[in-house]
Amino acid sequence: MRHVMKRAGLALAVAGLLAGLAGCSGTDGGGGGGLFDGPLPGKARAPGDVIRVSPEDGSRGVLAGDPVEISVDSGRLERVTVVQVEDAQRTELAGEISTDGMHWRPRPGTRLTLAAKYSVDAVALDGYGRRSARHTTFTTVVPEHRFIGYFKPENRSTVGVGMIVSFSFNREIENRAEVERAISVTSDPPVEVVGHWFGKDRLDFRPAAYWQPGTRVTVDLRLRDVEGAPGVYGIQRKTVGFTVGRSQVSRVDAEKHTMDIVRDGEPLTTLPITAGAPKTTTYNGKMVVTELFDVTRMDGRTVGFGGEYDIKDVPHAMRLTDSGTFLHGNYWASADTFGSANVSHGCVGLRDVKGGGADTPAGWFFDRTLIGDVIEVVNSRDKQVAPDNGLGGWNVEWSRWKEGSALS
Repeated sequence: MRHVMKRAGLALAVAGLLAGLAGCSGTDGGGGGGLFDGPLPGKARAPGDVIRVSPEDGSRGVLAGDPVEISVDSGRLERVTVVQVEDAQRTELAGEISTDGMHWRPRPGTRLTLAAKYSVDAVALDGYGRRSARHTTFTTVVPEHRFIGYFKPENRSTVGVGMIVSFSFNREIENRAEVERAISVTSDPPVEVVGHWFGKDRLDFRPAAYWQPGTRVTVDLRLRDVEGAPGVYGIQRKTVGFTVGRSQVSRVDAEKHTMDIVRDGEPLTTLPITAGAPKTTTYNGKMVVTELFDVTRMDGRTVGFGGEYDIKDVPHAMRLTDSGTFLHGNYWASADTFGSANVSHGCVGLRDVKGGGADTPAGWFFDRTLIGDVIEVVNSRDKQVAPDNGLGGWNVEWSRWKEGSALS
């Protein structure tokens, strides 16, 4: 009987002990202090309890400006790497561990890349000197709307001294300062280069005067994740460049029917031309060659002239404006027209033959022209070309040009 009572007493004692353990474990969310709160000495905590990561593991739709932080509540962080994995490339997010070793945060001004996956790897020592490691991932939001800037001139091209760096955006830009700040145009030798906005979808860059021959220009685009308008983000991140070749500036005098060509500051030759007729005059002002065509079709209906002309094989055509002004070969006018009369619909014509001749004035000039060369028209009975019609920005005084920057 005594043995039975001993066993019953032992069972009651064990039951009471178990009940006591259950009551202070805190697993039911009731909280409360007790002997077993916190880590047991000699027992390592789970990595997730030692190293806290924000955003949480597996998070999706993280915004570019959301905070990223890795921390410990005791001990210290030993090593942290946050890496963006994109297009089989790994780019580390710059950041620093605090002096007390308790926190890691990105460097000030650093933002997450949108539509990207990040991995976090952290190693920490807890308060007992035990090392823990944690690996997590998160994904940033994929914007519903993106914007892109179409750029001229082409990468690695050689251009004339009048080349203007021009961006046309596929969407209207509301945050113009942010977009302009994300585009850097630099040169060697260095000169001041300033951007100028035309409306909300075009941004041009140029120096105060024509580039010096031999200048190397670098365009650094950091548009990716820049919010150009509410909910509309850029996608480009690259560096392109071009070289400025020799200087060639040609001056068309509509009254004299001549074009004086100056190469590297020295007169090269004078060619006879025909400019716009009295009712269809040629724009005055500085224009820049933006396209070169051995042969092209010119249809008056595409530029507001109805069916007055449709020439399917215009030779040696050099585009000067977006609105349809060209300097081109002309085989349909009589030879004595050039140098004596203005008969075109606004273009500047040089004598040529059908199919284009290399030894004609038009062929000779075409072969010596670069995209970016300047054609300046004077003494025409027309207005000055608009600065956003082609690359007409050289017609804007430097002080006014600078006022058109969103950063001024």
